[in-house]
Amino acid sequence: MAGGKLTPRQKMINLMYLVFIAMLALNMSKEVLSAFGLMNEKFESTNKSSKSNNEKLLGLIDQKGTDNAGLYGTTKNAADKIAVISKNFFEYIDELKKDATNGVELNKESGKLPYEAMDKGPHIDETWFKGDGYSPKGNEIIVAINKYVADMKAASISQDSFAKNEDEKLSKKLVSIMENLAATFNTADVKDGEGVTKKYLSYHFEHFPAIASLAKLSAWQNDIKKAEFDCYSSLLGGAALDAASMSNYTALVVLEKSAYFQGEAVKGKVVLGRYDENTKPTSFQGPGKIENGQAVISMTAGSIGEQNINGQFTFMEKGKSIPLKFEGKYVVIPRPNTANISADKMNVVYRGLPNPMTISFAGIGDNNVNASAPGLSKSGANGKYNLNPASGESVTVNVTGKMSDGKTVSDSKVFRIKGIPAPQAAIGGTTGSQKGAKSRLQTSQITAILPDFLYDLKFQVTQFVLKVPGQASIVVNGDRVNAQCTAALARATKGDQITISDVKTKIIGDGAGIQTKTAAPAIFEIQ
Repeated sequence: MAGGKLTPRQKMINLMYLVFIAMLALNMSKEVLSAFGLMNEKFESTNKSSKSNNEKLLGLIDQKGTDNAGLYGTTKNAADKIAVISKNFFEYIDELKKDATNGVELNKESGKLPYEAMDKGPHIDETWFKGDGYSPKGNEIIVAINKYVADMKAASISQDSFAKNEDEKLSKKLVSIMENLAATFNTADVKDGEGVTKKYLSYHFEHFPAIASLAKLSAWQNDIKKAEFDCYSSLLGGAALDAASMSNYTALVVLEKSAYFQGEAVKGKVVLGRYDENTKPTSFQGPGKIENGQAVISMTAGSIGEQNINGQFTFMEKGKSIPLKFEGKYVVIPRPNTANISADKMNVVYRGLPNPMTISFAGIGDNNVNASAPGLSKSGANGKYNLNPASGESVTVNVTGKMSDGKTVSDSKVFRIKGIPAPQAAIGGTTGSQKGAKSRLQTSQITAILPDFLYDLKFQVTQFVLKVPGQASIVVNGDRVNAQCTAALARATKGDQITISDVKTKIIGDGAGIQTKTAAPAIFEIQ
């Protein structure tokens, strides 16, 4: 504007315009600097308020952790770690803010920084950067930022041992908080508006006015306080949700009393209740003791009739004792006078076998119970007997019991007596019909089996009859074919069915001496 073929007057006018525009630009710059200063003041004021709110929230978590360590202990531990990490990094930023105000003195009248004079940032430029990279101080700052983000995530990890990885150990809300925090303090290189890649600190601080850098650092502190608050809220809310989760509750049937007579109206209600090992009252008064978050009652029943049971829990909440009273009823009924007599393995008893039985009177000790029957004897343990009936088709078991008041009660039960069923002949351990070579039959043992019987009886074959079609029957003493059988089998042809019949047996072990029935025959077809 001041060059070219212009008159001296025109050149003077143009020069005045340039000076005027420069003055406008200078004034605008001062306004921007003042705006950065006011912004910094707002951040610092907000940070003070945030600090107070965070301390109150942390105090609430600490109190809950003290009152109920089982439920809020993990939350308290995580919150305490986050508090230390946030405090340390906040104070570290305070030290960095001194670099932005290095060499700047407060205004004596206002007591504030001279924002309009803080248009350059030489100290940060000289101490944080070196050439196109960072100075040792700059590298230190990057390490501190990355450590802060990593420590915050580690402190927020839950104690969920079933999670597959660290991300799964974070609640959904904490995942979002950590993602925002990592994005806010992402120290990766940045592309500016012209597409030029710059170092993180260079993009945010290099060649910036000191007041702009100061405001930026105060904004970082604000981000720290916000992340701290969000973590506290999420941890506290998560613990509260866990406590209120329906999975921690069970439906309880609460009747007016615990015993009813036949035909009596049953009254009560179904309520939702919860108990776990984290529920730890400070005291309990009642007939029992606290185990795994519930009062386990242990007492002696009173006199016959309706009785009351009551007591009180005491819990700590916000440093105060909270009493919780309870009351219930139960009914004491007379001891029963009917014996419980049952065969342990069957509905009948078998002749010649030691049939195990359990005999007792409800409410009467075994030493005061007497049972009798032909062939009945004690087997050692309380209430355990063996009944070994002999002749007849039935046996009666009589039981008497002596109660604590000296009175006696009695009862009886009749059992049918049955003989041992006939076993089945088996060739090589297989019953019924089977096929195979002659050699297999010649080497196989003839046995007897009683399948699906309640007792594991062992039979020994003493005699059997072997019949080859078209030949005379051969009586064999023992449990294997003899030479006469072998000769007969040699004349048998393919397709002939060899019959093993009239199998005589005896029992070995329990039941020895009992006369057994002839075993069912077995068939072997020659292949």
